[in-house]
Amino acid sequence: MQLPDNIHKEIAALCSSGDELVRTSKLVEAKQKYIEALKLLPSNPIEWEAATWIYVAIGDVHFSLRDFEKAFRCFVNAVQCPTGLGNPFIHLRLGQIYYEKNDLDKAADELARAYMGAGMDIFLADDPKYLDFLETRIEI
Repeated sequence: MQLPDNIHKEIAALCSSGDELVRTSKLVEAKQKYIEALKLLPSNPIEWEAATWIYVAIGDVHFSLRDFEKAFRCFVNAVQCPTGLGNPFIHLRLGQIYYEKNDLDKAADELARAYMGAGMDIFLADDPKYLDFLETRIEI
């Protein structure tokens, strides 16, 4: 399903504003822009592809703020949206969150999915502890 052009443009503009706020470390303000964008989606947001990247953006803000419970809920929603399951970045963040929650078996599973989907490069922008942990579980 495709969003009407006017709604898609408004969502894209809000997300772009949110992205700019993230770049300037205004994470709380960025989250508000992403939430505004999410509220523009028609009922049952997980049916829309736009919800995938909006939930990822909100979840990433929570991850950066180290609010792993809220980040987890966002990434669980994202994985249920179109193109969410199998998305290496979503699986990376889920694995990192499970790691931070000390649920190491689930962390290994999600991090392995990220690795299989995108290779080692997906780990390079984050703390090396996640890749180090994964290397204890699978052969890289």
